[in-house]
Amino acid sequence: METSDRYILKALADSRLYRDFQSAFSAATSLPLTLRPVESWQLPLHGRANENRFCSFMSLMGRSCAVCLHMQQRLARRASERAASITCVHGLTDTAVPVRLDDQIVGLLQTGQVFRSAPTLRQFDRTARLFSAWGMGVDKEKLKETFFQTPVIPPRQYDSFVRLLTVFSEHLAMVGRQVLVQRANAEPTMIVRAKEFIRERHAESLRLGQVAGAVNASAFYFCKMFKKVTGINFTDYVAQVRVEKARNLLLNPDLRVSEIAYAVGFQSLTHFNRVFKKAVGQPPGRYRHQVGSR
Repeated sequence: METSDRYILKALADSRLYRDFQSAFSAATSLPLTLRPVESWQLPLHGRANENRFCSFMSLMGRSCAVCLHMQQRLARRASERAASITCVHGLTDTAVPVRLDDQIVGLLQTGQVFRSAPTLRQFDRTARLFSAWGMGVDKEKLKETFFQTPVIPPRQYDSFVRLLTVFSEHLAMVGRQVLVQRANAEPTMIVRAKEFIRERHAESLRLGQVAGAVNASAFYFCKMFKKVTGINFTDYVAQVRVEKARNLLLNPDLRVSEIAYAVGFQSLTHFNRVFKKAVGQPPGRYRHQVGSR
């Protein structure tokens, strides 16, 4: 996600408009709601108000959690143009609605974790067999209890909830445009462009002179202004962007730490480990284990 995208998404998520709507939506529908990044290796509804107990139970199981994460990635791709829904192997539906600023998606409104028709014992038996096939020893009675506690929302009613989110996404987009205007007035265009250039090419071997040239400034002037506006020097900012990207990639259990280090632009694993530990307070391997255990 580019700098402007992250800035807008955080501003929208922190806005009173979104917080009030989230509270009202959850109270009226008894469903969870979140405003999530498009690219994320986290379970977007985990820990939210009204989270489905069955989904919460599954999030504790490594293999089941990984399956759900991949499903969330597919849902994000499907929601690139308009609201999209996806049904998991257990029969639960999630829906994502894009928040668009012109031709750019800055985030997704996501809800769901529901059945759109009453679940059956046969459906549950299939879920129980999946858990067994994945080698996960679970309390079957607990699994059954949470499975049948899942909300059942008829298709017509659920579609109305989705239309409500679609309308609200347009209001959020208007607020997002206001945020962009305010930010453009607050931060010099040269710095905004430089940040975007760095985020787009963080995996490359970036040099200060290269970025300064991209924003039509001398290296000396750019270096001075960048530190003055951002509060940190160019090298530290590039490292910050790379670590931020690495933290997201570490949530993907299929990627090795060394692969992530080179993918985000570090030239050696040793350098990556040192910079990551300085920024996060622990080495990447321990960070991955800690976040995964949550």
